Amino acid sequence: MHNVYLLLGSNLGNSLEHINCAIGEISCYIGRIIKKSSVYKSEPWGFEAKNYFLNQVIQVTTGLSPELTLENILKIENKLGRVRTPNNYESRTIDIDILFYDNLIVNAYNLSIPHPLIASRRFTLVPLNEIASDYKHPVTRLSVAETLKQCDDSSKVVIYNTDTKIK
Repeated sequence: MHNVYLLLGSNLGNSLEHINCAIGEISCYIGRIIKKSSVYKSEPWGFEAKNYFLNQVIQVTTGLSPELTLENILKIENKLGRVRTPNNYESRTIDIDILFYDNLIVNAYNLSIPHPLIASRRFTLVPLNEIASDYKHPVTRLSVAETLKQCDDSSKVVIYNTDTKIK
């Protein structure tokens, strides 16, 4: 079995419901959920949007290859209403990123593992740090906690509840 960390994000519609539906689909079509971070609310990153994002990191064990994992992720995103356009950064019902897959390093046309932007995104590092602070990046060899300390991103990332406000 393979150990995979996935980042889930949504800022359209009922984001919490989209994330929970994605987790259900992942457990059916990718593998067993081992750990889940808290859900975090964060500012849009890389583009302007009126809606904040909800994000969560999950740890999954799977028997699927990285390529089949990605194929199933794309099917899940499509099923949950994800519409892809040439612009990479836009509002979405669901986004599922492979952060780490064991300690593999994959650089293919449509798949990069570890995710190439992990170190620059607080909305990824904060929930990842909650469930895997000691996990070492296979390229930089820094732990998630060390990577978070070095992150230059100053965007707000706070644990979500229905009263959460980002100031």
